[in-house]
Formats: sequence, structure tokens, C-alpha cells
Amino acid sequence: MTIAIFFIFGLMIGSFLNVVVFRLRLAESFFWTRSKCPHCQSLIRWFDNIPLLSFFVLGARCRDCRKKISWQYPLVELATGIVFGAIGANFFVSSEWLSWVLTGYYCLIFSALVAILVYDWLYFEILGILLWGSVFLAIIFNLFWDWQNFSFGQNIWDSFIYAGVLAGTVGFSLFFFLVAISREKWMGMGDANLAILLGLFLGWPKIILAFFLAFALGAIYGIILIVLKKKKMKSQIPFAPFLVAGTLISFFFFSSVSAWYWSLLF
Repeated sequence: MTIAIFFIFGLMIGSFLNVVVFRLRLAESFFWTRSKCPHCQSLIRWFDNIPLLSFFVLGARCRDCRKKISWQYPLVELATGIVFGAIGANFFVSSEWLSWVLTGYYCLIFSALVAILVYDWLYFEILGILLWGSVFLAIIFNLFWDWQNFSFGQNIWDSFIYAGVLAGTVGFSLFFFLVAISREKWMGMGDANLAILLGLFLGWPKIILAFFLAFALGAIYGIILIVLKKKKMKSQIPFAPFLVAGTLISFFFFSSVSAWYWSLLF
């Protein structure tokens, strides 16, 4: 039941994130204006705006102008729903108030990461308002969590703020170095700044796996595009989507991947 509730809630948040991405690009309010078809500007009826379901009922076309609706909308909704469902299944305990705080924080951060992913994928840009707002939230949460769980003699690696600042600093330094030596041809400063958020969120050593996966996935994607002659060697591709994908895998599967890796060595 918990998974279903979080999944449905995630679908709704995913629908909202699509609106956020679209309207931030147009510098429009995403709270007080009703959704419109991007082609004919017709107002979208409430029953045509049901997350995931309406897309398939309408046959992926606007009811009024019959122009195609982008697959971005259901994919973002479904992905957000799955992530929220996984968060609810792994972290939410209704009888513990701290788990409400924890799951709420995780849902907020992943919502921001989904929006960052989609925006960078579409426009090759990482919005500062999403990034730095999330960085501020991560710092506040890490301090709050350490305060709630403080005990004398505790391992410093159990400190969220210490592990987060270390990971964020290492991540930013690495990416800044790559940005500097490539003159932003390999990646932009937005990616370096995003590394700060991911470090604060994942902490050390989870950030190592996230970065490794991001570079691996990005390289595989780039090679596929070159083989298919969709891109050239010097063509740019957005990197934030791969950073977010690596973060997602590291967040949920770090222990499993680490155990598998060490089993290969010993």
C-alpha cells in the first residue's frame, strides 16, 4: 500500500515537473496558469491531464489540434513515480516522524534532479534556481540529521555533513579541473556545480560510484550515437542526465554493487 501511494504521488509530481521545465524555459509562472497545448495553445481539460493515463487515452495526441504529445511527459511521470515508490518502500515508516522528514527530503532532492535532468537534456543548461536551492536544502538537512543523531565518540564517516562536504568538494574539484583543461568542451561549469549537490546528497564514498557510472553511461551513449552517425567525435551531449542516472543507481544499489565488486577481487 505504501509503495502504491508513493508511486501515485510520484506520478503527480512528475506531471508537475514537466510543467516546471516547460515554464521555466518560457519564464512563466507554473502555479497560477493552467496547462496549454504547446502547439495550438488550447487549455488542457482536467480529464486530459491525468498523469500517465491521459497520454495513452488520447493516443499521444492533443484532443484539439491532434498534434503529437511528446513522450517526455509520460516518461518523466513514470520515472518519478518509480523513484518515489522505491523511496517509500525503503525509507518510510509511518510511526517514526524522522522517516517522514527523511523521505520528504529524498523526494524533494530527486524531484529537483529529475527537473535538472530533463532541462539539461532539452536545452543543454542547468538552472541555477533548481541547483542552488537544492544545495541549500541538502546543507540544512545534513546539519539537521547530524544534530538529531549526534553522539559522543561517533565515527566521523557517519556524519552526513562531513561526508557530504568531502564528496562535494572532491566532485567539484575534479569537474572544475576537466572544465578548465578542456575550456568547457568536455563539460560545462553547470556540471561542476551539480557535483556539489550530488556530493552533499550522496556523501562519501557513494559519490565515487555515481561518477564512475556517469562517465561510463555517457561514454556508451556517445559511442552509440557516433556509430549510428547521429553525432561526431567533437559533438556535445548533455552530461547532467548521466550524473543523475549514476546518482540514482548509487543511492539505491551502492551496497549491492560494492559487494559484487569486492567479490570479483577476493
